[in-house]
Amino acid sequence: MKKADIGLIGLAVMGENLVLNMESKGFTVAVFNRTVSKVDDFINGRGKGKNFIGAHSIEELCASLEKPRKVMMLVKAGKAVDDFIDMVIPHLEPGDIIIDGGNTHYPDTNRRTAYVESKGLLYIGTGVSGGEEGALNGPSMMPGGSPAAWNAVKPIFQSICAKSGNDPCCDWVGPNGAGHFVKMVHNGIEYGDMQLICEGYQIMKDVLGMSADEMHEVFKEWNKGEMESYLIEITRDILAYKDEDGQPIVDKILDTAGQKGTGKWTGIAALDLGVPLTLIGESVFARCLSAAKDERVKAAKEFPAPKITFSGDKKQLIEDLKQALFASKLVSYAQGYLLMKEAAKEYGWTLNNGGIALMWRGGCIIRSTFLGNIKDAFDKNPELSNLLMDPFFKDKILKAQEGWRRVVVAATMNGIPVPTISSALSYYDGFRTERLPANLLQAQRDYFGAHTYERLDKPRGEFFHTNWTGRGGNTFATTYVV
Repeated sequence: MKKADIGLIGLAVMGENLVLNMESKGFTVAVFNRTVSKVDDFINGRGKGKNFIGAHSIEELCASLEKPRKVMMLVKAGKAVDDFIDMVIPHLEPGDIIIDGGNTHYPDTNRRTAYVESKGLLYIGTGVSGGEEGALNGPSMMPGGSPAAWNAVKPIFQSICAKSGNDPCCDWVGPNGAGHFVKMVHNGIEYGDMQLICEGYQIMKDVLGMSADEMHEVFKEWNKGEMESYLIEITRDILAYKDEDGQPIVDKILDTAGQKGTGKWTGIAALDLGVPLTLIGESVFARCLSAAKDERVKAAKEFPAPKITFSGDKKQLIEDLKQALFASKLVSYAQGYLLMKEAAKEYGWTLNNGGIALMWRGGCIIRSTFLGNIKDAFDKNPELSNLLMDPFFKDKILKAQEGWRRVVVAATMNGIPVPTISSALSYYDGFRTERLPANLLQAQRDYFGAHTYERLDKPRGEFFHTNWTGRGGNTFATTYVV
């Protein structure tokens, strides 16, 4: 019997669609699921008559694979991944490859790569983005782990992934957890993009009094230009979708947002690495605040909104809003790339920043026209310190800032929360400010804790302490972290 090119554990939505994608590209796939009946259901259902091998045990799955064996898992992140790794290892030989395609936290992939390699095997942790549709028709894939494994899986991964022109939206990211780190940042940016759009929606709805159909037309128009993206596209479609009674279904959905933790991981990584990932952080907190529905309902009765009626130019505010969303998005990606830059420095990774933009250009949730400009920026200057310093992005943000500021003012005056739009503007203003008030902050730290400070009139790296009260003496702290 012909052996399979790759095996997959986990026939849930992503796994089932991904193996159908693999088979459609000419690969034979062996499949296994902890609930074994799902294997038979799949083989006799969507997989009927196709090049699949159904396995009823881990041993049977591994025995059905061509060498080097490639076993991919698409199971719930956490303990389940560790459990399956330990179940699979006894049935593999040196040089065989274990692949985790789930939304795994990158430190776990660091740990698992070392563990699997200690057994003489190879390990890949790959981010897979695109949801159900992407898995079936072409996802974005971000693999990292054991470099020696890449050539064995490259033909499969680059065949099944989305394409940007002729370029596959998949390439090797780096060792250990690099692939899952990049996927985590992708998901954080996704959180930010979604929250930005939601803030724009609320301004149109509550300040301008626009109907869902009117907003649909705005998003339809936006999706034709530089704002074109998957999330703008689906927002356009959502606003047009009607319930059975003919009313917009979006107006009937409870306003409490869920999350699976990847945005939170991105924020924690930024804090650990000292990166001002303000927009993504605010997008996570916005979801947390939305979950406090009962408290918000009570508070709304105690703290009424400002009684201000918008009397300006409606078309101008919509144009301003477009500029505010685009400029904020520039900031979000700039911050995301800063986070990846610091992680690469911390973990010794060499990340291809332009290549990452290409990986995100198709198949994934944050896919957009805009990503092509990011690739161009890093192609022109691989050492670019901040995306905002690229001529294209600099020009865009300078042109957008007047409208951006008007949007924040209009939202504030009307009591509309815009945490991501306003935090993006604050970051931009902080970034472009030569002298921030941290001099006072350093004086405060030195006053109460003798933490020392540097002086403008002295070389960097030389630290000073002032006996502010006359009672503190000249003893000061010996550690100083910039």
